[in-house]
Amino acid sequence: MPLTSAAAMVGGIVLRSPGLTVSGCTSPKRLLSASSGTLIPNLSSIFADNYQAPFLPITHLKYRSPRLRLVTGAAESTQSSAVTTSADKPTVPDDEISVTKVSFGAIGLSVGVILLSYGFGAYFTILPGTEWSALMLTYGFPLSIIGMALKYAELKPVPCLTYSDAFALREKCATPILKQVRSDVIRYRYGDEQHLEEALKRIFQYGQGGGIPRRSAPTLQSIREEVTEDGRYALVLVFEAKALELSDFEKRQAKFTSFFGPGITAEIAEGGNYTYEVKLISNTTP
Repeated sequence: MPLTSAAAMVGGIVLRSPGLTVSGCTSPKRLLSASSGTLIPNLSSIFADNYQAPFLPITHLKYRSPRLRLVTGAAESTQSSAVTTSADKPTVPDDEISVTKVSFGAIGLSVGVILLSYGFGAYFTILPGTEWSALMLTYGFPLSIIGMALKYAELKPVPCLTYSDAFALREKCATPILKQVRSDVIRYRYGDEQHLEEALKRIFQYGQGGGIPRRSAPTLQSIREEVTEDGRYALVLVFEAKALELSDFEKRQAKFTSFFGPGITAEIAEGGNYTYEVKLISNTTP
């Protein structure tokens, strides 16, 4: 006799499988538990003999696969479009030759170490020039000390990204202060803890009322020369400040304008990853 439903009582719970047809269940192993005699369907046998899992139509599977490929293609198209847009804007390489871009600490340390090494080698007759060993040791030792001191106090220049349209406007539109700021931060400095240290000290008022702690001071990471939408020259200072928020920069916007002025307007923007951009826009029109 065919069964239209399979049911079992296990621990007071009725297990029911509606719509399942079982025919020819004559074996007690299939419907009865050997230990308790309770009616428990052997589901593995039922499914093996009488149940067929529903399958999706082939047309349905073929319909969904192209949608995945289209989405992927759209993402790739968007990424390539963004890369092309940023790459289309030409930049000017910083190939200016200047003595300020040379590390005197590295030069002094290298020359001093060479003189010391050769002087010791000549003194112990490992290298030729024994008569010059004393002179090389005499000059090599202080040069090494001076080189190490300069290297310790050295402040490396920050990267500068210059777009070609901004480069063309720099000479006639950038104010003397903007030009000085640019030249100061792209060269080696000695004795300063960070670039624009005096400016940041006055603007953020380290340790004073309404100011910020010195340990929270922003650090200049890079600068960028660009042209605004209305065609004005702008020098963008990119700071990293993990302990500050955008509001800390925005409420000092007037101080940035007054310190780096006259003839400029300061704008504040958030760059992401704890970076903030201070855009110093020249009021001089080309």
